Amino acid sequence: MTGFVLNNPIDRSLAERRLDKMAATLHHRGPDDQGVWSDGRAGLGFKRLSIIDLSPAGHQPMGSVDEGVWLAFNGEIYNFRELRAELEAKGHVFRSHSDSEVILNGYLSWGDDVLLRLRGMFAIAIWDRRSQRLLLARDRVGKKPLNYALTSEGLFFGSEIKAVLAWPGIPREPDMEALHQFLTYQYVPAPLTAFRGIRKLPAGHKMVIGVDEGGRLTEPKIEAYWHLPAPRPRRRAMDVNQAAEELVHHLEEAVRLRMIADVPLGAFLSGGVDSSAVVAMMARQGGGQVKTFSIGFENEEYDETIFARMVAERYGTDHHELIVKPDAVNILPKLVYHYGEPFADPSAVPSFYLAEMARRHVTVALNGDGGDEAFMGYNRYVSMQMLSRLDFVPQSLRYLGAEVIARLPFRGRMASRAERIAGLLRADEQARQHRYSFTITAFADEHKQGAYGDAMSDYLQDSALDILQPYLAEAESIVSGANWADIHTYLPDDLMVKVDIATMAHSLESRSPLLDHVLLEWALTLPENLTIPGGTTKAIFKKAMEPYLPHEVLYRPKMGFGCPVDHWLRGELKEMAYDLLLSSRATDRGIIKHSAVKALLDEHCSGSHAHHSRLWPLLMMELWFQMWIDSEVCPTHEMAA
Repeated sequence: MTGFVLNNPIDRSLAERRLDKMAATLHHRGPDDQGVWSDGRAGLGFKRLSIIDLSPAGHQPMGSVDEGVWLAFNGEIYNFRELRAELEAKGHVFRSHSDSEVILNGYLSWGDDVLLRLRGMFAIAIWDRRSQRLLLARDRVGKKPLNYALTSEGLFFGSEIKAVLAWPGIPREPDMEALHQFLTYQYVPAPLTAFRGIRKLPAGHKMVIGVDEGGRLTEPKIEAYWHLPAPRPRRRAMDVNQAAEELVHHLEEAVRLRMIADVPLGAFLSGGVDSSAVVAMMARQGGGQVKTFSIGFENEEYDETIFARMVAERYGTDHHELIVKPDAVNILPKLVYHYGEPFADPSAVPSFYLAEMARRHVTVALNGDGGDEAFMGYNRYVSMQMLSRLDFVPQSLRYLGAEVIARLPFRGRMASRAERIAGLLRADEQARQHRYSFTITAFADEHKQGAYGDAMSDYLQDSALDILQPYLAEAESIVSGANWADIHTYLPDDLMVKVDIATMAHSLESRSPLLDHVLLEWALTLPENLTIPGGTTKAIFKKAMEPYLPHEVLYRPKMGFGCPVDHWLRGELKEMAYDLLLSSRATDRGIIKHSAVKALLDEHCSGSHAHHSRLWPLLMMELWFQMWIDSEVCPTHEMAA
């Protein structure tokens, strides 16, 4: 989905030609159909991946009967049938069976409040010719992306940054503040993007821009149309068995809604608790054999396929498994092209391969994303819980413990973990973002002090961690605060970006039942004493799933969906990393000092330390610079193939 609204209208045919170019950059997101529409002032472009109503009647952009309102919409609305019935009762006539037309008629009936009635994932653009008003909106959790640029010429937007850059004159310049944030988190938090002048519409927000009496665009108004009520409570009396029953009910409903499709549908099955639970609920719905997809690695440290097979066998799924030998050198340009900005979550690699395999068999795949946020599944929450107990230990003793740990002769990963533990012991509870940062950051503030080059010197006084502080402060405890911060930052800006880009790169739609907003609102009422009692992560979720999943799947140590980048940087990527990161071109950018990068590389490759969590972001950032900033022409899909 892409489009624009201009200060000065242009010739309609010129507008449509430009929209064609913008939409062409999104071909991978929708190879089944393409459409553009413009009246010269505004324009919409669309690439369609047909899921619901495969007929031409579902073509977009879609206009109202009188062509006074036009819609482009990327995503899926799962309650569209119920909304359609309600709208038909109000007198609306439908020309298709698509969810797109439900949004369109919903807007005609309810205005912007239609957003509150939608249950699904979406990025929506509605141009109201009657009032000369553009509405942009993004779903509550941020499953579907929406980027935009506001210039003196107008407003330009798209599902991916590359669509915005396709409009003539949009500059490709790095945003150093965004890179400062990226080096902390391994992703660029909203509303920033890595391009100066291009922004993300945050999850759960809408933007409205109109035309004033003089024919000029008004100042865009951006506001949240939805938010979760409150952070998770610390303690609350609640019947465990009743909570488990309600959990199963909510999850079954969320899965059932996401099994609506007019195309082949399956599920990702990693072997973890969340994806296994989704597959179990799919099998309980009936309607035929579930197709499941798993990938693994030869390195057993990153392989969960044995657990995926347990679940597949229990439910008799049509299981597809691939043990990949990732060609890291060749996949990196594809990742850099498709993500469009530096993105260094290593799980993007297996996600990319998994989506590629699944697309050979299905067009829609359900996933287990969001379970760790909804039900507190990350080990870092346990770390926060344990450390909160240390607040009763005198600060001098905690500092002494940190110094002892820091001096122990660890090597490799143990040396890096010891460094983090020492930092955690030094962090005061009063500065929650600093304590929490040691569990999530690549470059912490103290790392940047000695590593930043001249181009980043202005940011040494500005901690990237400050964006976490409001969320951490709002919660009763640092544990629920960390969870609250994850839901508002890591979830929409890392996890949702990762899965959307990886799947849509292969024209595959991915759906997340555990992030159904009704389920999520309910899940956030569950207190810490139910979700993470005594350091047991996701306790209530595991209990609820005991009748449906093997004990070995539920109660094994958490692995995560990663890949062996630490080994790659000592092996097949070693030469590339040294050549790229120590090149004069990289050094001249002035972001990280040559000496700091060389020390990280040397220590990592010698095995004395494990610095892959810092080297991987540096590598992805340098590859992004070379593809998106240094190149004289805007990259194309063919250049990254």
